[in-house]
Amino acid sequence: MSASLHALDPATFRTDFVRFAIDSGVLRFGSFKTKAGRMSPYFFNAGLFNSGATVGKLAAFYAQALMAANVEFDMLFGPAYKGIGLATATSVALVEHGRDVPFAYNRKEAKDHGEGGTLVGAPMQGKVVIIDDVISAGTSVNESVAMIRAAGATPSAVLIALDRMERAGADDALSAHSATQEVSQRYGIPVISIASLADILALAEQGTGGFDEHREAVLAYRARYGVN
Repeated sequence: MSASLHALDPATFRTDFVRFAIDSGVLRFGSFKTKAGRMSPYFFNAGLFNSGATVGKLAAFYAQALMAANVEFDMLFGPAYKGIGLATATSVALVEHGRDVPFAYNRKEAKDHGEGGTLVGAPMQGKVVIIDDVISAGTSVNESVAMIRAAGATPSAVLIALDRMERAGADDALSAHSATQEVSQRYGIPVISIASLADILALAEQGTGGFDEHREAVLAYRARYGVN
């Protein structure tokens, strides 16, 4: 499975991931309330990648996206909680690309016995890629950057599954930029995504994916909240 992903045509890689997310029930269409309080016509829940097969394939997509981005990195960091499994699995998948990459993650609460502290895994050093599922308000990234820098390492990129390409802020005070753009500008590092809303819409334009009935709602949502 990993070997076939390694050989994927970059032109189809992103839409292949969208199809995979739909088939796995991770990307769904309907009416969903987001963390920002908006009613969205689609919802992406990476927590539903919850079997060995789907997590293995997801990790292969993460590894492929990271290698294609050509960023320098020495290790991975997964913010608790979803990022823990994602960093672990992606580290395994990177072996298929000839990279044996260490990883670390944090605890939500500091351990007061044993080795103590909030960080678990490999020592934090060098250039670090933060791995998560999506960026909403950017809180997880902000906390991760602070921990990485406090440990003497350097954040080099953020790697996520889906970029919603959505303007940040409340409806009456929308930012000109998306949450991913704001993170990139704030820290001067790239935000890499396996796929984006543009790829979802590209699949809809092909008449595939099984969500034709939701296409107009997604386009209307994009027109209201989207960024280029």
